[in-house]
Amino acid sequence: MKAGCSIVEKPEGGGGYQFPDWAYKTESSPGSRQIQLWHFILELLQKEEFRHVIAWQQGEYGEFVIKDPDEVARLWGRRKCKPQMNYDKLSRALRYYYNKRILHKTKGKRFTYKFNFNKLVMPNYPFINIRSSGKKQTVLGGDE
Repeated sequence: MKAGCSIVEKPEGGGGYQFPDWAYKTESSPGSRQIQLWHFILELLQKEEFRHVIAWQQGEYGEFVIKDPDEVARLWGRRKCKPQMNYDKLSRALRYYYNKRILHKTKGKRFTYKFNFNKLVMPNYPFINIRSSGKKQTVLGGDE
């Protein structure tokens, strides 16, 4: 791995959203730079130390605001070992997710986006049902 690149490791303990083990790559794993931007954003959102940079919107499930776009771009560039990363390039990558319906821009709110968690969970875990309350239920054998 190139010097100066960082890896966000799987958090210890609870708090925020938890992801399956396959979603985390350690520094020693091959291809550890292979992370998607949406997952990186979720990692930032679950860490207290980045609340001044990016945070969940109060009262809106899945909605977040990028408080410091330049810093988020810098962190993404450091993670991907691309020091020339800026918010224009990062926002282009975010727009790629619109058509895939992974997230969308919140109209009328600057630097505010909303995740479609059903789209993120269902392809990988079809037996997990996310309800509008934000609680998840595991459905085994087709019975509830």
